[in-house]
Amino acid sequence: MRVAIGSDHAGYQLKAHLRDWLHAHKIDARDVGPDSFDPGDDYPDFAHAVAESVLHKECELGIMICSTGVGSCIAANKIAGVRAALCHDPFSARMSRLHNDANVLCLGANVIAPGLAEEILSVWLDVGFSGEPRHRRRIDKVTRLERSDKD
Repeated sequence: MRVAIGSDHAGYQLKAHLRDWLHAHKIDARDVGPDSFDPGDDYPDFAHAVAESVLHKECELGIMICSTGVGSCIAANKIAGVRAALCHDPFSARMSRLHNDANVLCLGANVIAPGLAEEILSVWLDVGFSGEPRHRRRIDKVTRLERSDKD
């Protein structure tokens, strides 16, 4: 599995921690930036890079980290075909994959500690989409909403 991971300045340390955690668990992590801490980094730039990596199938999944995860989630969800989920607990992480087929996980570095972030990420990566018709139907409706926005 290949996973894109990015952050803004507020999420930089947690990104580095989780990137190393992914490598330790034999998961190919593509770091889309930033390469160093810069207080001027803006979350939309890196959320876009993570989302595009997933959309263009360079990576199967993506992870984006900012201060709260909220801005990153909003930005990533502007990319049609991306289903970003803000998760600060393992249950939400599990359900975002199982029911919503989320393909980008957003985390808040100022909201959760590294140990909890590892637990959330582990659950999120281990759970796949259920494929149940009711969940597929709902995702199809979201996809139609994305398309209707372009009309």
